[in-house]
Parts: sequence; structure tokens; C-alpha cells
Amino acid sequence: MSQDLNDLLQGWPHEPGQIKVRKINGSDGQEKVQLRLDLGLIQMEMNGRPDGQRPKGYESLLAWHQHRARNEEGGSDEYKLSPDECGELQQEGIQYYHRYLSLFQLEDFPSVVRDTQRNLDLFSFVGKHTDREDIVWAFDQFIPYVQMMNTRAKASIELEGKNLEAALREIDKGREKIVTFYNEHEQAESADKSAELSFLDEWREELQAKRPISKIDKMRNEMNAAIQSEAYEKAAQLRDAIRALDDKQQARRLSRTRGAAEEE
Repeated sequence: MSQDLNDLLQGWPHEPGQIKVRKINGSDGQEKVQLRLDLGLIQMEMNGRPDGQRPKGYESLLAWHQHRARNEEGGSDEYKLSPDECGELQQEGIQYYHRYLSLFQLEDFPSVVRDTQRNLDLFSFVGKHTDREDIVWAFDQFIPYVQMMNTRAKASIELEGKNLEAALREIDKGREKIVTFYNEHEQAESADKSAELSFLDEWREELQAKRPISKIDKMRNEMNAAIQSEAYEKAAQLRDAIRALDDKQQARRLSRTRGAAEEE
């Protein structure tokens, strides 16, 4: 069997500036994901550790360290990671980064949520089990990006289900987590320059524009237009109609709340 990859690579050319990804069926019958690079490709397992290895018999190095940390809870010594162990965990995290980036291109959003949350758990674990601030920051600096990707995947799942409101809520929750990160690290000024926050804000505005306008919002727009054109009588009529409609909606909400309380 030839070991030359040229035939395979020529059949799937690299295109600068583009992320090229595909799923294939491996010789073991399991689905794999391939990422095309300029000088070759990366092949990853769809589940477990991307390279298919099981360090120490566990799904990942992180899973092994988490197991050891749980076993040592309550002991006299707190579980600590050595710098070398942190370096190994960082390399493992890069594997998951390559996979969730590839899976996002394939629009496998549930798997993106899984892998991004896994790396967020990694950052939290390292921060808890090392006293080296430089090591903690080597992981934590990527939290805004990974959180943004996690949020994009969650919101995309909602959009696939045509649930725009739920997608907007996911964006708001993800954005709040990123802002909290900057505040906890006393980097509030960095939030103003955050590419991740800018993306989420722009995406939210784009989705917001697709939200069907409600009857009461339409009336408010007409009232504002009437005020601008100095049609004050029409504006007053619209104002009264808005108040009446708003009172009716509040009464309905109150009735539903009372009904739910009685059922409990």
C-alpha cells in the first residue's frame, strides 16, 4: 500500500482563507471528521478524544485528572497539577478546538456545544488546581472565544428549530458570561474591544431585525412618525390605543399568573 498522500490531497485541494471539512467513514466503520490544511489534513474521531487515544484508560487526560481530584477530595493535600501536566492538558484542549471548529463548519451544533463546554470545563479545572497565575492565564485567555463559539452553537440549534426568541436569549446569556469574565479579571476596558462581544452584538441585531413586529410596536412606530410629522391629533389617538392595548395585555398576563397559582 502506498504511503504517499499526494493523490488524496490533490483530490481535495486546499483553498487559502477557507476552512474545508468533511465527514468520512473510517476503515473501522466509524464516522470521522477531516480538516484540510495547506500541507495535509487532520483526521479526528467524532466522539471521545479526537485522536482516538484513551490516556490511562480514560476518555481523556482531563477525565483522568478529574477522577484523581475527586478521589483526593477531603484529604490533607489539595490536588495540584504540575506545569508539565498543564502543558499536556493544553495540547489535548487544542485537539478539541480543531474538532469543534470543524464540526461548526459541518453545522453539527450539538457536538460543538459538547466540545466547547468540555474545554470550558478544562479551563475551570486548571484554574482550580494550580497556583501558577501565568498557567491559569494561558488557559483563561481563550474563555471569551470558546464561550462565543458555545453560544453560537446553542443559538444555532434554536434557529434550526425556528425559535428566534430562544436564540436571542442564548446570545444574551453567552454575552453576559463573557462580560462577567472581563469584569472578574478587572479588564472591563477589554470588553469594549472584544471581537467576541462585537460579533454577538452584530448577530443579535441581525436576528432582531428578523423578529416579526408586534401590533403594539407597530402602533408605537406609527405614533412616533405622527409626532415627527406634527400630526398631533393622530399621535394622541394612537397613544390612547396603545395604553388600552397595553392594559388589556397586562390583565391577561395577571389572569394567567393567578390561574397558575390556583392550580399549584
